[in-house]
Amino acid sequence: MSAHPQPSEKARELVMGAYDVHVHIAPDVMKRRITDLELAERYAELKMAGFVLKSHYVPTAERASVVRAVHPEVDALGAITLNASVGGMNPVAVEIAGRSGAQFVWLPTVDSDNQRSCLAEEPDGATPPMWAQLQQDLRDAGMASPVVDVLEADGSVTTQTLQVLDVIAKHDMTLATGHLHGDESARVVEAARDRGVRRIVITHPEFTSQRIPVENQRSLVPFGALLERCLTTPLTGKVSWEDWLGNIRAAGPENSVISSDLGQPFNPPVEDGLAIAADILLENGFSSDEVRLMTVHNSRWLAGAEPLDDAPAEPARAQEAQR
Repeated sequence: MSAHPQPSEKARELVMGAYDVHVHIAPDVMKRRITDLELAERYAELKMAGFVLKSHYVPTAERASVVRAVHPEVDALGAITLNASVGGMNPVAVEIAGRSGAQFVWLPTVDSDNQRSCLAEEPDGATPPMWAQLQQDLRDAGMASPVVDVLEADGSVTTQTLQVLDVIAKHDMTLATGHLHGDESARVVEAARDRGVRRIVITHPEFTSQRIPVENQRSLVPFGALLERCLTTPLTGKVSWEDWLGNIRAAGPENSVISSDLGQPFNPPVEDGLAIAADILLENGFSSDEVRLMTVHNSRWLAGAEPLDDAPAEPARAQEAQR
């Protein structure tokens, strides 16, 4: 296994109390670097608050409850991703996930129309996502899953999507936009706020199939959305560090949240992800307060956790959500 960056002690301290709101760990349908129980033990040692278990294929609320029972000092959170394996835009599945304690709902990722129709090529040297091979295996076996739409042909939000948004609002869950096109995200985010969804995150807007222009990213902020900056997007060569860092500056650290998107066997240890990102941000001119805002305080908002004593004043997105 290749050498990976080693976080500094300063970075370790800065991310104490953070949630990593996007990790891919075992058990899963793909090989992963670490299990959820092992990661919880490491999080406890590093004084990090918790993590969100993401799977493209299965709900994770039940696993999260097992992790919390074994390691109650770490807040492992469950999620559901609305791909074909759970019935797509399925409000019943979201209702069951909400009743089971899931916090995050990802809109379609591998089965989104945008991901399926993406013609953008990975940059030279980029590492392809692990799910790409699984999707190909399904197609080769004649089990290609249907595209999961969030919009009608006329551009309006589908009835099923609106029902899903209502369930998210009912359980005060967090809406993540998955691998939607930027235009799709904009329509769904507007509908989400109209229907009372308080916590919204735009999933890795720099990812190959999305490439949301920074001016479009900024246009989503008034709806209370945070822009997710996944470490693996530049780390695996899908976008340049210059663009990743530049988008954070242009949209504002206050509107960004750092996650790792780690768990792949060839990538750095999951527990190092936020601290590695913190070091990179510090090295590129971001202040300690800005780094802590993006890694800790904004992640805690999305996780539904209580703010820490050093948190800044309640963000405008929270005030707007309560009106």
